[in-house]
Amino acid sequence: MIMKSNLAKIAQQKKIKYFLISFVDLFGIQRAKLVPARAISDMQKTGAGFGGFATYLDLDFASPDMFAVPDPESLIQLPWQPDVAWLASDLVINNAPMDQCPRVILKKQISQMTDLNFKMMTGVECEFFILNEAGTEVADSRDDAQKPCYDVAALMRRYDILKEICDSMIKLGWKPYQNDHEDANGQYEMNWDYTDSLTTADRHVFFKFMVKSIAEKHGLRATFMPKPFDELTGNGCHAHASLWDLKKKQNHFLDQDNELGLSKMGYHFIGGIMKSVVSFSAWFNPSLNSYDRLNARTTNSGSTYSPTAVTYSGNNRTHMIRIPDAGRIEFRPADGAVNPYLLQAGLIAMGLDGIKNKRNPGKRIDVNMYSQGNKLKRIKKLPHSLIDSLNKFKASEVVKKSIGSKVVSQYIKLKKREIAEHNKVSDENKKNWERKNIIDC
Repeated sequence: MIMKSNLAKIAQQKKIKYFLISFVDLFGIQRAKLVPARAISDMQKTGAGFGGFATYLDLDFASPDMFAVPDPESLIQLPWQPDVAWLASDLVINNAPMDQCPRVILKKQISQMTDLNFKMMTGVECEFFILNEAGTEVADSRDDAQKPCYDVAALMRRYDILKEICDSMIKLGWKPYQNDHEDANGQYEMNWDYTDSLTTADRHVFFKFMVKSIAEKHGLRATFMPKPFDELTGNGCHAHASLWDLKKKQNHFLDQDNELGLSKMGYHFIGGIMKSVVSFSAWFNPSLNSYDRLNARTTNSGSTYSPTAVTYSGNNRTHMIRIPDAGRIEFRPADGAVNPYLLQAGLIAMGLDGIKNKRNPGKRIDVNMYSQGNKLKRIKKLPHSLIDSLNKFKASEVVKKSIGSKVVSQYIKLKKREIAEHNKVSDENKKNWERKNIIDC
């Protein structure tokens, strides 16, 4: 373990010439510095310096430098560029962890779980489009079926890119287990094994970087943008979660005597989500384009695959929360623009609130929400706009108590500035603005 944590020795052993010391800002944009191996010992101690004003972290131009302190346990040697290694990092300013650093936010939530002897295990389903180099249309002109989901021919025409990504995950030990063509033309999903929430978040960040990098190698462009095309299904980012005992390695969500295999704690966790998901939508659906996905009209394929209301069910994909198997839940509202760290942090905050307060999720609903949801009364709806989400984010006591008022106000300030920029654009150019500013999320 000493050798593992010594980045200079790792560089010698693995013939690493450079390190990407990386962090993610509040908008989910990945930033990094390229550090030569000769300097990594100092960087491991003090961190790489950044001017925070240049990123979405609500710092002004007079703010002191912030430092990205790399986590050696997160090291990933780039499979397509093995002389470079990637490192997730925590931001420090004035010798203290930066409150608004997304990875720090998640680690604080994990600390609260640890105090209760819990560990959240999660996996994510990342959907993305492969587009032409300009990012204006689906790269495969022959991928034009009305129902393209699982289309084997369209899948195999992208074999070179998907194989390289999947081979990379195998090499990294992520245990990928399936890859498929998704419901939209030019859309794909790749799945790898679940693990603890921090590792999943780090891998989620790296996965997005890897997919975009490998697509660019092939002269194309990949995007996780929630809704790049009005007529096609958008990019979701479903998260599967279970809560485990730290010491006994026991799944607290598992109850084989329950009809769906879910324990009372699991239902309380769902109750917490039902209570606060609307308030946390500003995190799970963070872009203006996100609400084109949540409130989409029926797509070419016949379904949007996104939830519209705050409901849960068994193995029924039309609901916000699905219980697909014993001992775990699937959270379906988050989209491709979600910040990987804030996704995990929000799930923990809502779930722990539900457990601590024994929140009752109510009876599950088993109807098809797309065809019958409008007949249900007193069903809470997911937000219709980013500004609506921000207002509910600001007003929520659960949000402020779990995340802190300072981070809440900083996030809202930055997002309202983004909305103001969007409002300056004429209606006919708004989609182009979204594509230009959100396509690389």
